[in-house]
Amino acid sequence: MFVKICGLSEPEHVEAAVEAGADAIGLVMTASPRRVTPSRAAELAALAPSHVLTVGVFMGEPVEEVRQAAQAAGVGAVQLHGRHPHADFTALKDLGLTLVRAVAADADLRTGAFDEDLLIVDAPRAGAGEPWDWTAVRGRPSGNWLLAGGLDPGNVRQAIEAARPWGVDVSSGVEVARGVKDSALIRSFLRAARS
Repeated sequence: MFVKICGLSEPEHVEAAVEAGADAIGLVMTASPRRVTPSRAAELAALAPSHVLTVGVFMGEPVEEVRQAAQAAGVGAVQLHGRHPHADFTALKDLGLTLVRAVAADADLRTGAFDEDLLIVDAPRAGAGEPWDWTAVRGRPSGNWLLAGGLDPGNVRQAIEAARPWGVDVSSGVEVARGVKDSALIRSFLRAARS
């Protein structure tokens, strides 16, 4: 089970995620209580070993802005969240980074349909931390896809059984307050997701 811990903004939480075996960490560079600057993202990304995918997360920014921020941060992947057109992904291909498309369940759920490498299927209200009907996507996404939206250490096993994803992505479910991660919750989530 591939596990991404998203919205990290403090070194100790990056270290907790890496030590607990996370496959990817997300660094949010878009409007959010978890937002970090490209220079802060670079500092955090540098703490992750090469086998951990560092993902710059964007939503709605113009492609040139995404390109500049991703290059400044030195991340290994770019995640475009929401209704980005296919052309945005195509325009970023030359960066040589892993491309991640994050959408709600009513979008095209074929991994690679927009030239992306990974697909994230999120809740209807992304970032709200609310569980949703995970069974609604079971059998629909194809390829390497991650389930997101309302996941936490207490429900991730149930969500995996319901949706049968290739991986999972968590942010608010490992927080003690909005935008404030907790190392113990990060470790607990990784244990639960892999059990």
